[in-house]
Amino acid sequence: MDAKVKERMTNPMHNYLRPKKKFPTVWCAGCGNGIVLQSIVSAIDSLGLDRNKVVLVSGIGCSSRAPVYVDFNSLHTTHGRAIAFASGVKFADPQLKVIVITGDGDAVAIGGNHFIHACRRNMDITAIVFNNYIYGMTGGQVSPTTPQSAFASTSPHGNIDQPFDICELAIGAGASFVARTTVAHPNLLYQYILQGLKNNGFSVIEVLVNCPTNFGRRNKLGDAVNMIKSLKEMAITMDSLKSKWMKEQNIDLSDLEKHILTGIFTDIKKPRFIENYASLIKRLQRLKD
Repeated sequence: MDAKVKERMTNPMHNYLRPKKKFPTVWCAGCGNGIVLQSIVSAIDSLGLDRNKVVLVSGIGCSSRAPVYVDFNSLHTTHGRAIAFASGVKFADPQLKVIVITGDGDAVAIGGNHFIHACRRNMDITAIVFNNYIYGMTGGQVSPTTPQSAFASTSPHGNIDQPFDICELAIGAGASFVARTTVAHPNLLYQYILQGLKNNGFSVIEVLVNCPTNFGRRNKLGDAVNMIKSLKEMAITMDSLKSKWMKEQNIDLSDLEKHILTGIFTDIKKPRFIENYASLIKRLQRLKD
């Protein structure tokens, strides 16, 4: 059997790519966005979801180009409005599996209000946030997650703002499933997306993605391979914080800013907005009758 044919049979990506879409992608060489897209498609494929019942909604930014390359219903919206549009889609047809593909700037800067209220309402949507610490596509500006002292086009002398912790923000706002990992951990990323898609409620999966061009070069972090290696070395799982291994490694828990805390931070069952709305309609109908 031809090697390329065999690969198409075993790699789910080949079943979902848009064959007439021009490749290569718009992403820079070494960008981790392709790893995230692979994990999203693999999770959808594993669940056996009908592609005609899947909707990918994105805003503006490097991450938001991802739906262009795969054969699902897709909605490319204005900057920061992906979650608002996705909420409308889900509200119009609750049977659809709605997935938001967004970036750190798109989700929690201009789209921050939509993000926290979708968490609060527990909309039945899965939001996958590609966090590369910067506005990668629009000029390398500071984003809400840019680390302090990091360089960007709008912080040539180092960022002085305290960055958002997207997962803490999501938990505080009421999301029912919240997890974080990196592109250096593709198996975990796949598992978290899978769990997020299974969750009945608002799911947030934050993925730390290497940006070798606008973030890596400005901050002298080396090439794409070195950046991915760094993500792998810096990541610490929730379980390891409580383990004997952690103590043996002599990692200073008071200095966690040098590390990336990963894992599932919350996974709870709570009423969803769609359910609450349906209950309200039934109650009002009974009163009318």
